[in-house]
Amino acid sequence: MPPPSPNDEHDDLDDLPPPQPVHYAEQSLLGALLLEPHHLDEIGPLDPGHFSNHTHGELFRAMRSAPAPDAGQHRTSPAWLNTVLDTARPHAPGLTASYLHTLIQICPWPQHAATYARMIRADHARRSLRIHAERLAQTAVDTTLPHRAKATVQQADALARFLDDLSGRFTPHPGSLPRTALPPAPARDTSEEALDEERLLLATATAYPAETSQMRWLVSGDFAFPLHAALWQCLTALTHRGEAVDPITVLWEAQHRGLLAHDIAPADLLTLLSTPVGSPEHWGEKVLQRALLTRAQTVAVSIAAFTDDPANSPHQLITGSRRALADLTALRSRWQQATSPAVPRTARPTRTPAAPRAGPPPRIAHTPVRATR
Repeated sequence: MPPPSPNDEHDDLDDLPPPQPVHYAEQSLLGALLLEPHHLDEIGPLDPGHFSNHTHGELFRAMRSAPAPDAGQHRTSPAWLNTVLDTARPHAPGLTASYLHTLIQICPWPQHAATYARMIRADHARRSLRIHAERLAQTAVDTTLPHRAKATVQQADALARFLDDLSGRFTPHPGSLPRTALPPAPARDTSEEALDEERLLLATATAYPAETSQMRWLVSGDFAFPLHAALWQCLTALTHRGEAVDPITVLWEAQHRGLLAHDIAPADLLTLLSTPVGSPEHWGEKVLQRALLTRAQTVAVSIAAFTDDPANSPHQLITGSRRALADLTALRSRWQQATSPAVPRTARPTRTPAAPRAGPPPRIAHTPVRATR
């Protein structure tokens, strides 16, 4: 095989993505601090982990750990620069003295160090928010978890706490809604197992309509298959009107709603509704849990799309993510209502009769006695 030509090596370099704007903000901040170290006290809260580039973060860590030099001595001696370089190099082997001079030359205005630091914090917030969204999506599809829905709810709570923390770091401003075009929502789970759970729910709900009337935490939008969602509306309509519920009455209601025209034949519908197994609450919780996991994936995809749009400011990311998370919160409330154990009603204590008020003694009527002779 012939050795690669120099042109091939250049082609590989050309395939690298161009640096993002935050890369230049990091270089400018580091150049400003190398040139005028006293700006370290003016840039606000900033950690090495906020930097997108590992070498930049280690260089900043070294600046924080090295004692600040005297301003006059720093202008004439590179001692502090050498100390910073020696401190950072064990953790960033590719760091060189020439790169420190490059950073100093790149910085356009050292007095803008605080502004560069705010840019770095904003981009770190964007990357961190995306990580939270990815964790939410991964948890929602992780079938190895013993309690996947509970773990998904916990990840949603972690995401909400992170958004609350971000809102305290960045000042809100008008026009805060992101204008990002959202990608299509993830497909619903239409596996045979999911459809079987919906079919069994419809059959048991038809057999036990009294229990179905208590399942207000389940709505038609929770179903993955549109026909099943429409049949659930038929069942809930009959129970709401107080009418008789059995496979024939549901079939009649489905006919009036136009479901028999194309979706299912009458005989097939009767077969579907005539095979109850278990209880409606059990299958209803299964259906609702799948809807919860699907909604969590949708929220994660939306938030990830917000973070991928560089036009969104930190506050726009916060507002758009909170609005997306609100959709999951509403469904989560219904899921908790369905899965929480019923609170037993406490009997009211019997009222003891009030004690009679004190009053004058009762009057005794005296019977006159006749005199005997």
